[in-house]
Amino acid sequence: MSAPVVQIAGVSKTFGRVTAVDGVDLSLEPGTFVGLIGHNGAGKSTLLSMLVGLLRPTTGTIRIAGVDVHADTRSALAHLGAVPEHPALFEYLSAREHLTFVRDVRGGGDVDAALDLTGLGDDADRPIREYSQGMRRKTALAAAMLGTPKVLVLDEAINGLDPPSAARMKQALRARVDAGTTVLLSTHVVETVEAVADRVVMLAHGRVVADVPRGSLGAGALEQLFLERLEAEQQARRSS
Repeated sequence: MSAPVVQIAGVSKTFGRVTAVDGVDLSLEPGTFVGLIGHNGAGKSTLLSMLVGLLRPTTGTIRIAGVDVHADTRSALAHLGAVPEHPALFEYLSAREHLTFVRDVRGGGDVDAALDLTGLGDDADRPIREYSQGMRRKTALAAAMLGTPKVLVLDEAINGLDPPSAARMKQALRARVDAGTTVLLSTHVVETVEAVADRVVMLAHGRVVADVPRGSLGAGALEQLFLERLEAEQQARRSS
């Protein structure tokens, strides 16, 4: 078995008296498509923000390709491509110019190939400030996939895409996974996870309440499992 490319060990994050992430342990192997699901406020975005170095854990460690994200952020993030829930783009640039800038900073990548994923066509040379939200998300996804990052972290990144673009992106992500990239896709849309993921990790109130191979679940079983685990977690919280 390959060594994990992502290692999250004992990670918690508190904001005052609120615990957003509570003792998460998670290891992700190369070439795996992981769907991270949870209710609103489950801690998904907080966990991913720590993974990409935007937040520092209150406790625990996070490693990407063996590098501690918070001890050596630059080296760890060299292995990572990411799309946050609300991506920030250089709005005065076009998508082509934005991707060219990202390529130069990252030190490599095929801009034309990345643009092919977006389906932006001639719009790739218009200023991003004129783009719709869906077009902005396509640009952010293309930027994240430039080069050959070992890990792709996507926070609600497929939501809001038109059906043809979503299908094209799912195919592109699957091809990357088959080539050895690890994809961690956070979403609250169960159907998306059922369509693309190899493994499903469920968060509820900051804790991992399930971690299962998608293939072990029958049609429609994922939603039922999530509801059952969420209810069990809520009951445990009420009784504690």
